[in-house]
Amino acid sequence: MGDAPIFVAYDSTDVWASPHLFLLDEQGRPTGVAGVPPDYFSETGQLWGNPLYDWQACAREGFRWWIERLRRTWELCDIARLDHFRGFSAYWAVPADAEDARAGQWQPGPGMALFTAIRRALGDRPLIAEDLGDIDEAARGLRRDSGLPGMLVLQFAFGGPSEHPFLPHNHTPHAVAYTGTHDNDTLWGWWRSSPEVHDHVRRYLGIDGHDLAWDLIRVAFASVAHTAIVPMQDVLGLGSEARMNAPGVAEGNWRWRLPEGAADPALAQRLADLALLYGRASPEA
Repeated sequence: MGDAPIFVAYDSTDVWASPHLFLLDEQGRPTGVAGVPPDYFSETGQLWGNPLYDWQACAREGFRWWIERLRRTWELCDIARLDHFRGFSAYWAVPADAEDARAGQWQPGPGMALFTAIRRALGDRPLIAEDLGDIDEAARGLRRDSGLPGMLVLQFAFGGPSEHPFLPHNHTPHAVAYTGTHDNDTLWGWWRSSPEVHDHVRRYLGIDGHDLAWDLIRVAFASVAHTAIVPMQDVLGLGSEARMNAPGVAEGNWRWRLPEGAADPALAQRLADLALLYGRASPEA
């Protein structure tokens, strides 16, 4: 599975080669930049700083830039995860000189027109919507209309009402279940820093928490979601020192590497046993 980030960097070849597809001033500087409002990860929101698309200009060209971008992604990968799906419904536009993301406003995205153009040009390709964050009914409707599976993250499931869509009894087949994503802490890091969810997790799963990471790996594999994804840090039972990324923090991310020899056969067999048990692999595999 590859990743298709929604935005590109200001100093990218994309902006240099196609400046008319971005919201730039006469000097070629961004008039606004991307981010998200205050959320679970940051009280001041996340100021990403990427230039914003001129979606009207993109539409006039039949979304050719996006079509070619995804065509190339599928040449490199079997499946693509479409980052920040919410931004295709409405995106958070922040003034270019703002100190943080709180000064932003929601602006309309391209909506279903983009996905219709992609499907017409490329056919039905395996694409997953990263539909996390501040999701409203319009964004949920766009995901339904586009027919894309969404994401179910177990770390976000606990501590709330029984109707929460990420709780396993509410999972749906047309989805991808995760213990956590690259933006989450590891399972053990999350457990140690979130005592407020302990009672709910213990009662819901009928566990005492001593093998928390593998308990939730089992839940992800048992989900009716058609795909289950588990970060290697959770398989290894690592803590916050192995966290991949901290959203809203510019430094110190993406440094974790799998230690040599850590992926031992016993762990592989344990995963294989769960995959067989819950029908995620065939005995011949």
